[in-house]
Amino acid sequence: MDVQPTPAPRRLVSIDALRGFDMLFISGADALFHLLKGKTGLAWVDAVANQFHHPAWFGFTFYDFIFPLFLFIAGVSIPFSLGKALDQGMSKSELYQKAFFRMLLLIALGMLDKNAPFPFFDPPHIRLGSVLGRIGLAGFATVVLYLNFSSRKRLYIVGGILVAYYAGLTLIPVPGYGAGDISFEGNLVGWFDRTFLPGRLLQHTYDENGLLTQFPALCLTVLGAFAGEILRSSALVDRTKFIRLLATGAVCIAFGLLWSLHFPIAKRLWSSSFILLTGGMAFVFMAAFYGVIDILNFKRWSFVFVVIGMNSLTIYLLHRFVNFSYTSRLLFEGLYAPLDAKWHPVLESFGALALVWLLLYFLYRKKIFLRV
Repeated sequence: MDVQPTPAPRRLVSIDALRGFDMLFISGADALFHLLKGKTGLAWVDAVANQFHHPAWFGFTFYDFIFPLFLFIAGVSIPFSLGKALDQGMSKSELYQKAFFRMLLLIALGMLDKNAPFPFFDPPHIRLGSVLGRIGLAGFATVVLYLNFSSRKRLYIVGGILVAYYAGLTLIPVPGYGAGDISFEGNLVGWFDRTFLPGRLLQHTYDENGLLTQFPALCLTVLGAFAGEILRSSALVDRTKFIRLLATGAVCIAFGLLWSLHFPIAKRLWSSSFILLTGGMAFVFMAAFYGVIDILNFKRWSFVFVVIGMNSLTIYLLHRFVNFSYTSRLLFEGLYAPLDAKWHPVLESFGALALVWLLLYFLYRKKIFLRV
């Protein structure tokens, strides 16, 4: 019998584009939108600008969605990368090892990012929690779950984690505050970090990227892997994939909003309702990008995002260590100096964002991509 090999799934432009769309805000678009507030006299511009800050505690803005979306997209890529590795004959132990060292490297880079200049001789002031560290931990956990459990069982695990997290924060008494206190001062997450997490805490009384919040956060990456399975499936036609992504997102959003009636949406607490809301939104965004770019084949508009999405780690680290605003001011201040001074910060921010994109475009043309 002549056995034909299974064709490799095509690279989906929508995944890179959505990653780039997300990273655009981390690369400076957030500051640009925020600076527009009060400048134009247009109510809708001010309303958009108000979406680019985090609520003090409970509540939700679009800015809260940026990091969860990245965790989700990290999961979307996992079925593709693991599927390719397994097709090439890599064993599970090799994949575990690769994911483990990737996690360690991201934790190290995250610590460097959040502590620079690094306090080598002052350990109590070293912050252990970080964005990159969270991505590394969530990625490793998702790889382990993906290689050992079916998609249905992984969804059960996600549900179990979110319910257990909710139960812990509402039922376990915190010394001095009692059970069910989810205020800034009295929540279980803060007590756990103060008790067991050494070093500097971001919020002083706790760290939103600390210990307990790792568990609900990794659920977003597991949900992303579920979306990746849908997109990678050769048994589903494009229209069915689109509908499943959209329907899954709608269900998650509905359950998240319903749950928020008792367990409020809080990004800094990574509440279970927040995970379902942002996970559902990520499914919807993934469906929209997939439908427009890979089904309808409208790709040209997405190139500006693809350039960023192909080098997301590069720009995340560069934006921390390179002062693009300073360079923008040196290069462009002479052009906008005659304008009203209130517009100078806006134009400086726009120039910095343009420099970021041009650098990434240069790397894209030279096929230079930093990956871990």
